[in-house]
Amino acid sequence: MISSPARPGHSTRGRRPRKLLGTLLAALLTVAGLALGAVGPATASQPRDAKAADWSVAMTKSTLARFSPTSIGEWSYPVGLYLYGQYEVYQRTHDAKLLSFIKSYVDRFVDSKGSVNQSFDSLDSMQAGRLLVILHHETGQDRYRIAAQKIRNRLNSYPRTSDGGFWHADSASRAHQLWADGAYMVNPFLVEYGREFKDSAYTDDEAAKQLAVYGGHLQVANGLLKHAYDESRTQSWADPATGLAPEHWCRAIGWYSMAMVNVLDALPANHHRRPQLIAYIRNLASGLERYQDPETGRWFQVVDKGSQSDNWTETSCSSMFTYALDRSVQQGYIDPHFETVAQRGYQGVLARISLGSGGRTNLTDISIGTGVGDYSYYVGRTRATNDFHGLGAFLIMNEQLRAR
Repeated sequence: MISSPARPGHSTRGRRPRKLLGTLLAALLTVAGLALGAVGPATASQPRDAKAADWSVAMTKSTLARFSPTSIGEWSYPVGLYLYGQYEVYQRTHDAKLLSFIKSYVDRFVDSKGSVNQSFDSLDSMQAGRLLVILHHETGQDRYRIAAQKIRNRLNSYPRTSDGGFWHADSASRAHQLWADGAYMVNPFLVEYGREFKDSAYTDDEAAKQLAVYGGHLQVANGLLKHAYDESRTQSWADPATGLAPEHWCRAIGWYSMAMVNVLDALPANHHRRPQLIAYIRNLASGLERYQDPETGRWFQVVDKGSQSDNWTETSCSSMFTYALDRSVQQGYIDPHFETVAQRGYQGVLARISLGSGGRTNLTDISIGTGVGDYSYYVGRTRATNDFHGLGAFLIMNEQLRAR
């Protein structure tokens, strides 16, 4: 399956007793952690060092304690994102409960003959299809192939822009529109489906084409992507000349960045679109470096307007950017100096996770699901705790960076 600054210190002269106290406290906390039987994360007041705290394990344990495969929600991309992150934790830990939970969730929607009770009339509805590919890979059961093939076949008649980009949804309210979000909803599924079911001749070309079309419309001179594009120029948010939405919404760009890495990882080295896609990710990396918050290492809800007092740093996109930058450095898609940007982002995201009541993780400042709008719309979105958009992105990021 697919892989996936610190603030300047103050002088410590004359503070040896405090340093000694800190050392003793750290030792006591380590013993307490061992007594709990896990290399678990510390409380919110302790250093958030991923090498000393397995936040991925803590988060999956906490989420499985909060939800059952039935109560976690319906077939949806936020749950699909979270469970894909959970699968990455399973790949490392081999904790059978994590895979069993995913299977029980999917089996609510897929029967023994592979019939799946979804129409797949939006890209959003396709993202959880990655779980079908995972379960076929892990179990060999043909029903998951049959269900996944329904998504693959739906694309044969799915509506497109004049240059071949998938509409965000097959509906009047989304007609002729490309949303950066949609790049992630279908393209990682496509390349994983192609590899699992030997259909890469189509899936690699289609996924690469989609990212090229989306990038060609949405990416602007500063390296960032606008949230959406309306080919018809009929939406109230669409610029009459360009068709572009007015703002750079962070998670929309985050979706595109992760999709780009997943697809590049799958494409053959000689694929004809590879240089074009690498140019897009390099321009995006430069934009992300330019607009990273120097104080926190995170990125703002409206990425290029961090100087405005009501803007705020958002956790899910910060996780997505951190993952994409680190993976791109690792794979040689972007210059190695971007690793410093990724590490600042990582520490910034870790500052948003802590343990709450009952020893369960809490991840804060996650934007809820969001349509296309103006600046005030984005910054006014609810800042949620433990929203699945953030949990899934965190797990994908943490599994990429925790051992780096």
